Amino acid sequence: MIEDRLTELTKQIEEMGANHAGWIPVEKITFDPYFREMCKANACGNYGKCWMCPPDVGDIHELIQEAKQFQYAIVYQTIGTLEDSYDFEGMMEAGGRHNQLARKIFDAFSQMPFSRKLHLGAGGCRVCPVCAKRENKPCRHPELAMASLETYGVNVSELAASCGMKYINGPDTVTYFGAVLLTE
Repeated sequence: MIEDRLTELTKQIEEMGANHAGWIPVEKITFDPYFREMCKANACGNYGKCWMCPPDVGDIHELIQEAKQFQYAIVYQTIGTLEDSYDFEGMMEAGGRHNQLARKIFDAFSQMPFSRKLHLGAGGCRVCPVCAKRENKPCRHPELAMASLETYGVNVSELAASCGMKYINGPDTVTYFGAVLLTE
């Protein structure tokens, strides 16, 4: 039964290092093109400078339609501890750990017999230290490149709540999310 398989996969993801994992039917995920507008504010510095970030990753409405074609999403989170709310170095370190986990999950899921998979991460793609877009070159690793949940218009705070996870995990913490969308 697929529900049992999804529950087992969430346990495996937690064993790989996620603080929490859960699953949800994709039809219950809230998508909103507004989240693309937040990308335009360019707080991360990747807008227009990364192939897997807006505007280069594609039209938001097309991405939302692509995501809605999947049946289930396995959602996972990592929680990092910070010295204080201004600990930028700690945030980057926690983000690096999250991205290492995302890569492990990506590798594990690439071996699984689902008919279709889409892995969405936190923030911009972090496969290469410097995106080829910044050098006006094509993506070096399109088979590994990973867009973010927000790039696809996912309301991450609602997604977290729907999967029984907290979006904010207390003072002096930073929380990152990823998801694998899949179809049997």
